[in-house]
Amino acid sequence: MPESVLPAAVLFDMDGTLVDTEQLWWQAAAELAEELDHPLTDRDAPEVLGQAVEHTAAHLHRASGTTRPEAELAARLGESFAGKVAAETVPRPGALALLAALREARVPTALVSASPRQVVDLVLSSIGRDWFAVTLAAEDTARTKPAPDPYLAAAERLGLDPAACVAVEDTPTGVASAAAAGCAVLAVPSTAVPMPDGDRITLLDSLERADLALLGKLCAAPAV
Repeated sequence: MPESVLPAAVLFDMDGTLVDTEQLWWQAAAELAEELDHPLTDRDAPEVLGQAVEHTAAHLHRASGTTRPEAELAARLGESFAGKVAAETVPRPGALALLAALREARVPTALVSASPRQVVDLVLSSIGRDWFAVTLAAEDTARTKPAPDPYLAAAERLGLDPAACVAVEDTPTGVASAAAAGCAVLAVPSTAVPMPDGDRITLLDSLERADLALLGKLCAAPAV
């Protein structure tokens, strides 16, 4: 494939996009929510799916009215999630094949996650660290998703314009972050939640249907 039709880089979210951990995160939040007498429902999903530990801990603190400190809730969430990830890390269908195709085409990739570094490193130890030229965790930027900071930082570390990159995401929070950074976005939902709409946001039902030609077309679309 001619180099001109390839994206400058592909920036991947982790949980729910590359690995099937979004449900593990929901389980960790749901277990803590039960302890706080606030069973999770679909109304809680925007405050849980794709969000950083501290964000979800603050939501559970508010929603439950607990007197337990937010920091304690965040620590519990982080420990529970890390334990679940260590026990069960499963790549999403098509994820490793797409990474292999990008490596063969010499397209750089980055991992851009809102999860703590501890969890990112657990996943990397399972799927392999050498897929990515750059990895970012929640601690690596002043603000995490849905702010654009993580994707801006990934592009900067790669020495690239975000508009020349394609971001791959699975939640509205992550899509909003990547779009705000100026990336073209491939949204592959891991749960049945509405995705933001935009000229440079493309919806796909599985990474198994993603290939280099599609990623090149997405990046070639004019920025608005």
